[in-house]
Amino acid sequence: MDIKEFSAGMLVRSEMISWVEFVDMTGVHPTRLGDLIELGWLEPTLTSGEKYLFRVRDVYRVRKLERLCNDFELSNLGGSIVVDLLSRIEALEQKVRELERGRG
Repeated sequence: MDIKEFSAGMLVRSEMISWVEFVDMTGVHPTRLGDLIELGWLEPTLTSGEKYLFRVRDVYRVRKLERLCNDFELSNLGGSIVVDLLSRIEALEQKVRELERGRG
């Protein structure tokens, strides 16, 4: 992961990682990664040098996708739908917990 230095001398981790770092961190095959980009499920930033940069938070999503697709023999499309639905469920559960704490 890249580390950026700010003028105050503080070191801060970048929120973006390169294609190679992303493949290393997720274990996803580069062809499959290209498929996920074509599907629109991953939306990396394209640099002026025609290089992809990925968000660090997408590492978790792709790892989850890989597990689901491998365990249940799902296609990229099927697995991406499941991962998105699981994320929505997690967000809704979090909202319910927050509401319950507010009434507490």
